[in-house]
Amino acid sequence: MDSITTPILADPAEASFDIVARQDACEADIAAIRAEVTDVRQRVDRIAVAAQRPALSGGSSSPEVKGFVDGYLRRGSTLELKSITGTVPADGGYAVPREIDALIARQLTELSPIRQIAQVVQTGSAGYRKLMTLGGTASGWVSETAPRPETATPQFAEIAPPTGELFANPAASQAMLDDAAFDLEAWLGQEIAMEFARAEGAAFVSGTGTNQPSGFLAAPKNENFDEDRAFGTLQYIGSGNATGFGANPDATLIDLVHTLKAGHRQGACWVMNSGTLAEVRKLKTADGAFLWQAGLVEGQPDRLLGYPVVEAEDMPGIGANQFPIAFGNFRAGYLIAERTATQILRDPFTHKPFVHFYATKRVGGQVLDSAAIKLLKIEV
Repeated sequence: MDSITTPILADPAEASFDIVARQDACEADIAAIRAEVTDVRQRVDRIAVAAQRPALSGGSSSPEVKGFVDGYLRRGSTLELKSITGTVPADGGYAVPREIDALIARQLTELSPIRQIAQVVQTGSAGYRKLMTLGGTASGWVSETAPRPETATPQFAEIAPPTGELFANPAASQAMLDDAAFDLEAWLGQEIAMEFARAEGAAFVSGTGTNQPSGFLAAPKNENFDEDRAFGTLQYIGSGNATGFGANPDATLIDLVHTLKAGHRQGACWVMNSGTLAEVRKLKTADGAFLWQAGLVEGQPDRLLGYPVVEAEDMPGIGANQFPIAFGNFRAGYLIAERTATQILRDPFTHKPFVHFYATKRVGGQVLDSAAIKLLKIEV
């Protein structure tokens, strides 16, 4: 008879040792995972803290900006920079990197009141051309099977905004430039934008068109309605008083609003300087109500007869034969054409020990649709 083999049981002491060993291994693995998680968390915290620190101009992530700011602006090194003039770099300077140019453009929009409301186009060349339709209806009504008669031929006018070289010349000491904590990129963008805004603010309002934009107040003006005025001529209404707004200023302003066609009143605004605005805020209707309406929500603009008011200090004040108030849709009525690239030339020699940064940009402007802007003239 076959013998029955009895299984040999493991030693209880050895089994207990294996269990303890496995537990120790698991605890070691868990401790390693926890250490890795802690290390990752610390790295993320360091990255978050670094992201909240103000960026230094020399610490820009863009090699182009870093080389331009630390190399050319701080030390005057022209290595790895390309001149946009095609001849000698000193003739026209160097093109500002796109990041700095975008910074200048953002701040310029915030500081320049007319730029905020006008139509702005970017050009790659010195000139800009646009065709405007003057009239003529190239459409009609017919039945399904009727012949199509010849339509009227529309007429066009060419818009070519006069342009000029807009320049700014901020200066810094060499000690400021040598300071690594000095945010040169932000400082330069703000200084250029402020000087550009001062210059173009006056040009967009009353520029002569000679080596500068043609301001909307420099356009021809008369009292004829849209159908009776020549293209490019603005309509105005008189105040009824030789020195002020007259006996019924609310009626005068209402008339000014409704000289603008309904399509242009969508998106229209008032433009005046702070002195004129102070007088307008005091105006009341016959029943004693103020024409001015303060914004009730933060960020909402104050309104006059339901339309927002833009303060442009370059508008003329209240005086005989002046045009202190403009009302219209400036996005349709005024065109700003600018070359996209800003150029900078570093000049450490002219005004030692200061370093000047001569920045230039080509900007033009002109009335686009003369039916979209109306003026108030102080006259009887």
